Amino acid sequence: MSRHRDVRNMDYSDDYDGYDDIYGHSVDDDYYISPSNRQFIYNRDISQRSSEGDIKEEDESEAELSDVDRDKLATCINQITKTLESINISRNDLVNIIIKSKFDVEKSINTILEDPQYQTGALEKALPHPQLVPTPHIEQTKVISSTPKTITNITKGFDLPQKDSITPRSQSPASGKVTPVNNQNQMDFADEVKQLKARENKFDPQFVYKKERGEEKEQLYMVVIGHVDAGKSTLMGRLLCELGQVNQKVMHKYEQESRKLGKQSFMYAWVLDETGEERNRGITMDVGRFQFETKTKAVTLLDAPGHKDFIPNMISGAGQADVAVLVVDATRGEFESGFDHGGQTREHALLVRSLGVSQLAVAINKLDTVSWSKDRFDEIVKKLKAFLKQAGFKESDVTFVPCSGLTGQNLVNEPTEEELLQWYSGPCLLDVIDKFRAPDRPISKPFRLSINDIFKGTGTSFCVSGRIETGTLSIGDKVLICPNREVALVKSLSIEEVSKTVVFAGDQVTVTLSGIEMQNVSVGNILCDPLNPVQVASKFQARIVVFNVTVPITKGFSVVLHHQSLVEPVVVSKLISQLNKNTGELLKKHPRFLGNNTSALIEIQVSRPIALELYSECKELGRIMLRVGGVTIAAGLITQIIL
Repeated sequence: MSRHRDVRNMDYSDDYDGYDDIYGHSVDDDYYISPSNRQFIYNRDISQRSSEGDIKEEDESEAELSDVDRDKLATCINQITKTLESINISRNDLVNIIIKSKFDVEKSINTILEDPQYQTGALEKALPHPQLVPTPHIEQTKVISSTPKTITNITKGFDLPQKDSITPRSQSPASGKVTPVNNQNQMDFADEVKQLKARENKFDPQFVYKKERGEEKEQLYMVVIGHVDAGKSTLMGRLLCELGQVNQKVMHKYEQESRKLGKQSFMYAWVLDETGEERNRGITMDVGRFQFETKTKAVTLLDAPGHKDFIPNMISGAGQADVAVLVVDATRGEFESGFDHGGQTREHALLVRSLGVSQLAVAINKLDTVSWSKDRFDEIVKKLKAFLKQAGFKESDVTFVPCSGLTGQNLVNEPTEEELLQWYSGPCLLDVIDKFRAPDRPISKPFRLSINDIFKGTGTSFCVSGRIETGTLSIGDKVLICPNREVALVKSLSIEEVSKTVVFAGDQVTVTLSGIEMQNVSVGNILCDPLNPVQVASKFQARIVVFNVTVPITKGFSVVLHHQSLVEPVVVSKLISQLNKNTGELLKKHPRFLGNNTSALIEIQVSRPIALELYSECKELGRIMLRVGGVTIAAGLITQIIL
């Protein structure tokens, strides 16, 4: 124990004699530099001298100001320092500039930026996305100096808040909890408006889209629909295997496992049906996703469930799609049960058309069970053509393809069956998919994203996924979540687990958010641009087309509203008029009821406010569907938002 001091017998007066005058300082030097940040450690004498000088400097500059002017000065200083964070200017110079400009923030910023003695690095911080702006540094200076002139509603520190401003605390109807709002975020809102305005002036979505996606294949989202047991998953699973998207070891494993369950024919369906319950029951329950490429397209496959119990999931998947593949079973009796006797073939076709899908490929599957009969093929085509024309599909946008998912005939390559080659010389299914037209992306419109899933991310943040309906989104943007009207910050973006810095309309993205509680975000909420928020209302008018109903629609009729991923009970509060289904002419005012195959203008009352848009302004958020008892009875367009 010799290495320890004899503390008990130590004479403190001898060991520490002479150190009283430098108490609190380093033993070796009068000052020391912190090894972590290379800055001087706090020195009481220097700090007192510098603070006294600052106080004198401030008193001399602000002594003659009134209380109101002091408030104005504090607000201006706060806004300028946060807009130009890295500015190198003393408080005294900043106060003099503000007073000379008569407390005008815009003039003060212009004066600072035009003076070469101050640091110009603040320009990069003033612009929210400098890496996306392909313009010289001087042009950025001009934009910053001219941007504040367009701002007319900056909230000063001494102004009262407006009634239609964002509420300081938002309440979630589902959870009953509230998210405390960060006061600092509220103080930064005026600065955020400036940054967003500057981005609007400099950020060219078309230019960035061509730069980011110009050399890539066109992105296409394709949903596969049809009656249960029509062979949708098997057809697409075999297509993916033929394209080499599935490992041979994985397919051998699926073959062995399906054989043990006595369902060897389901081995290809298991490529998309991944859950144990789906495999045991032999039906698709949720929307399966997979990616593959054709010659000119990068296709994201959405395998929708066909069973009527999972129609809401099918609607969610179809809402993300640009085009559709309708699979029908050519087996005698099976096609009739799916098409004529209350099957899902009709309903699925009506739903995808109501959701805006205009291009359709009809895969007539299992044609090998009828020996590739041309008569059977023509019979099915004749029935479907008449129905799809009534549903609103153009004949030029519908293609019929005979195929077999189990044998792989006419999926990727030309058919080899002699019986089929005798009468069919058209394209295979993959060629039909490749010839689909990619829709126009409304990337120049205000940002809108419909949330269809919410899950916990890494750390304290959480993630939402959904389809960007219009506009663009970048990392660091602030978004408004409606109808709760909460502001959140975008921390990261990804598409199919690939990180992105900017995403565009039509992309299915995962967004990591911060600054908001997870329990206050729900499926069906809309992320939007804070400067151009989506409308929120609990009552609106819609023009609907009624399908087959067992009970006529009357005033006070309760239905379930499907709007994107939102499912909400509503009441038909008023029947305004009955219209001609083809021309839209007025037939009758205030009808007593609406029967089968009628068109009408109605008023719908929702129990709580929801986020929606007029169809004329945003087609993607202006479509609705009405369902009762698991059956879709009507689809329509929002024509007027009341409140």
